[in-house]
Amino acid sequence: MKIVILGAAGQIARQLTERLLHESNDTITLFARNAQKRLNEYQNNGRVTIVDGDFSDEPLLHRIIQGQDIVFVDSDRNMSPIIAAMKATGVQRLIIAGALGIYNEVSGAFGEWNRSMMGPVPLWRQKMIHDVENYGLDYTYMRMTWLYNEKDNTSYATTQKGEPFIGAQITRQAVVQYILDLLANPQRDLKASVGIYEPGSEKMAKPSFY
Repeated sequence: MKIVILGAAGQIARQLTERLLHESNDTITLFARNAQKRLNEYQNNGRVTIVDGDFSDEPLLHRIIQGQDIVFVDSDRNMSPIIAAMKATGVQRLIIAGALGIYNEVSGAFGEWNRSMMGPVPLWRQKMIHDVENYGLDYTYMRMTWLYNEKDNTSYATTQKGEPFIGAQITRQAVVQYILDLLANPQRDLKASVGIYEPGSEKMAKPSFY
């Protein structure tokens, strides 16, 4: 497959890149601000193309998304140019690293704590999820709970839109595992907004690292 990773200098994107290079034969385009400098460890890898750029540069997004099979975005900010580029180029599969609480679906003690930390859902995020859900793309929007790193901890569970969000924490390693599972199962969680959390964190009032 051909995969473009937008926001490729982010922590999840970096871990995803490493696993794809070690566990697949996919070719990867890494797109980020100052990418040549920040991702220079991949300069001599024949399966990797590094592109400097900004999400607001729609013509550049058109050029790098053209011919790709998968678009992964390590942020849900400024999605409009990305969606427009995908529509223009006919690329359908979109995976987004997003945030929990976008539907006010987090309840209980953890919901109260989460709202105290994050505040109300901003208008830009409300518009973004509306656009993602209504542009006809084969999207998976990951509503990630609070993130931390723990080597080899790839355990995750999921909920679907319309179900209560449970789970106070998840490792970035587990999020990457979920993405790889999506790539291995092309029909899984298409046109879906998926909550992702760590089993065992369902009854926590806040993440263990706070």
